[in-house]
Amino acid sequence: MQKISDTIARLSALRAQRAIHVQGPRGQDRLQALTDFGSNPGALKAKFHLPLALPTNAPLVVVLHGCTQDPAAYDHHSGWSQLADEAGFALLFPEQQRANNPNLCFNWFEPADTRRDTGEALSIRQMIEAMVLAKGIDRERIFITGLSAGGAMAAAMLATYPEVFAGGAIIAGIPYGSATTIPQAFDRMRGHGGPSGKELQRILRHASDHRVPWPRISIWQGTADQTVAPSNADAVAVQWLGVHGFDKKTPTHSETTGRLAKRVWRNVGGEAVIEINMIAGMGHGTPIRDGLGSPGAFMLDVGISSTRDIARFWDIVATQTNGSMRSNLNMEGETPSSGSSSPAGEEALEKFHTPSAGNISASRPESGPHGIQAVIEDALRAAGLMR
Repeated sequence: MQKISDTIARLSALRAQRAIHVQGPRGQDRLQALTDFGSNPGALKAKFHLPLALPTNAPLVVVLHGCTQDPAAYDHHSGWSQLADEAGFALLFPEQQRANNPNLCFNWFEPADTRRDTGEALSIRQMIEAMVLAKGIDRERIFITGLSAGGAMAAAMLATYPEVFAGGAIIAGIPYGSATTIPQAFDRMRGHGGPSGKELQRILRHASDHRVPWPRISIWQGTADQTVAPSNADAVAVQWLGVHGFDKKTPTHSETTGRLAKRVWRNVGGEAVIEINMIAGMGHGTPIRDGLGSPGAFMLDVGISSTRDIARFWDIVATQTNGSMRSNLNMEGETPSSGSSSPAGEEALEKFHTPSAGNISASRPESGPHGIQAVIEDALRAAGLMR
């Protein structure tokens, strides 16, 4: 009997014949390597990007690539670093390795990689903590997004570390805990089987000891997706409705503009806390709009920039209306209520200089046994993120 990994590899090769994986030129790789971020039990790598003048207490967006992709290509095609330079926030790109998964998919279906404080989930948590400590990130404004397997892994991070994130965006993803084996993973991707809505909500509540507040969730899906069934978008929303206090699936607001059909659930303060964005006729991939990023394999120019719209949903970029710029407004122009962010943690430690980071101006603590590496490791151990 052939190994499951061999079967998946053949499926990936067949897919590659249908869509060439277009990567940006190496000159378009704007990311730097993040090293020494903890024990890294998931054996992942990490990249990051900072604007030339990163504001104090800036937000952080964690971006998880899809299968067969890498951080540089995903950034180039999605336009995240372009938007980060424009709006002034930091980016973190966890990177899967072929030794972990032959198709570079995050292992979103493996319990050992998706439970709190284990495997790939803990590696990503350690990366985030290292960025917070080294770059002075605002703990109340940390967000995560991902495509496909990256979207499913983003769902896992939001479920297992809800206190870390103010918001998340799941693109063509799967509900957390809906699959624990490879056969189940393929079934869920096709929209077959899976836990009930109540069971999905129970899985979410038991993924951590967290109670309130919960991250805001933006969900994106193409109606013509042949890889991840569109029904998964509703399943993701149902999983999060309970913790946000909604006992019915009926949204508080719905509208259709062109190809985009949006359903929104607002809390008592009028703030959009869950939204589903369905794009008519779109296949499997991240929706983009030329001008912010560029088309590529699984990066689909449908005239809608999910990158910019997600950042608006999180309130980390300004919304342009009637020729003027305004921030912290939702699409109807209402002012969201406060309190959507995760609780603040301890004060971030002083910044340090990263080797080869030519566009970062920061001071380096004194070298020696009590230098920045020791400081970060001590902080990670204190937080229970490193042994």
